[in-house]
Amino acid sequence: MQIWVDADACPKLIKDVLFRAAERTKITVTLVANHSLQTPPSRYIKLLQVSSGFDVADNEIVKRLNVDDLVITGDIPLAYEVINKGGHAINPRGERYTVANIKERLQMRDLMESLRSSGIDTGGFAALNSRDVQAFANQLDRFLAQQKVAKPV
Repeated sequence: MQIWVDADACPKLIKDVLFRAAERTKITVTLVANHSLQTPPSRYIKLLQVSSGFDVADNEIVKRLNVDDLVITGDIPLAYEVINKGGHAINPRGERYTVANIKERLQMRDLMESLRSSGIDTGGFAALNSRDVQAFANQLDRFLAQQKVAKPV
């Protein structure tokens, strides 16, 4: 198992949590982005730089994803593809996308997109705060602990 990060839009505080988790668990974290990013020196942290373009990073993640890999993304269509391919997805606010909730999240996203395109101001997400970062860290820890229990050593 490895962790893939939709890194172009991933907040720095979330990347920092992931970097610490990579060192602690010795699980590879690969950031996929269309621009160069700074990462700490580590054998468990990698950067995959892809060309610019719509969904190029998302498509690369889906292409390289293996069953049971984890993807960190706020992109619901990407999370939907990950779930359908047998992977797992968590957003930067700590919500885990699952088979049980991903279709509902996708429908809500499509509805909000439709409202925005018709000129309705739907607002946006509030800025990431310390509770969001803690919720993400807790969800990540729960997921990693479940994976450890699920896989015999």
